[in-house]
Amino acid sequence: MNAPLRDALHAPVRDPLHAPVRDPMVPVPFRIEKVRRDLSDTFTMELVPEAGGEFAFQPGQFNMLYVFGVGEVPISISGDPADRSVLVHTTRAVGQVTEALDALKPGDSLGVRGPFGTSWPVESAFGHDLVFVAGGVGLAPLRPAIYQAMANRQRFGRVIVLYGARTPEDILYKKELERWRGRFDLDVLVTVDRATGKWGGNVGVVTNLIARGGFDPLNTTSFVCGPEVMMRYAAQALEKKGVDTGRIWVSVERNMKCGCGLCGHCQWGPHFTCKDGPVFRYDRVADLFQIREL
Repeated sequence: MNAPLRDALHAPVRDPLHAPVRDPMVPVPFRIEKVRRDLSDTFTMELVPEAGGEFAFQPGQFNMLYVFGVGEVPISISGDPADRSVLVHTTRAVGQVTEALDALKPGDSLGVRGPFGTSWPVESAFGHDLVFVAGGVGLAPLRPAIYQAMANRQRFGRVIVLYGARTPEDILYKKELERWRGRFDLDVLVTVDRATGKWGGNVGVVTNLIARGGFDPLNTTSFVCGPEVMMRYAAQALEKKGVDTGRIWVSVERNMKCGCGLCGHCQWGPHFTCKDGPVFRYDRVADLFQIREL
């Protein structure tokens, strides 16, 4: 290959104003500022770009985190969208890459690609009651939207957070949930599948909290995130309560590899969850939830 052609093929992509655009397939080095242990298998990392600057994202989007020499994995962003100085990810160690992430310490470096995907449509809920339904680590992808809702609290009716965990020991962001529950303008209800120790709160699946209501179903938008079976039953409970399925949104993540819809690993029916999702309007994907092993 001649040199001019080679240089042209490897030149940075440029936008119409001739500013260089970063290649989405090339990881950007970030440094770990802080690591917090949330649960026995779950941790939160705060990252800053090694080259300085800010990082903007929309609530619900995700990044591909790359552990050098090991591989990369898609992780939802769980920080405050208004704070662009730090990038926050809450991760559960369940495989080779996430276990390698868990072994990293403050000062270590990793690669970041993103942000990718669709976001929670917080502005579409202005003027509505807003109900967040989370299961397990599914609270992490919802947390940026909760922050955004609190920052624009006067634009909503009731704002309700319904959260379910397996046991009291598995409750994520426990101190933060307590702070949220102490606000006069935010309703927080927590339940566990199985009570242990001195737990005196709700026991049962999170859909039981939906049945208790506390919101106007004809004027409600709901964001749901957790295991797929939980999201399916939560969406059905919301629909049974009277919430329009066109105002229910779910977050689906499946086998994401490239983040750009190029590799096809995350195909879900006609959709690529990395590009068309991870946030979907429920009425557009409800049929896919009914297909076993899809």
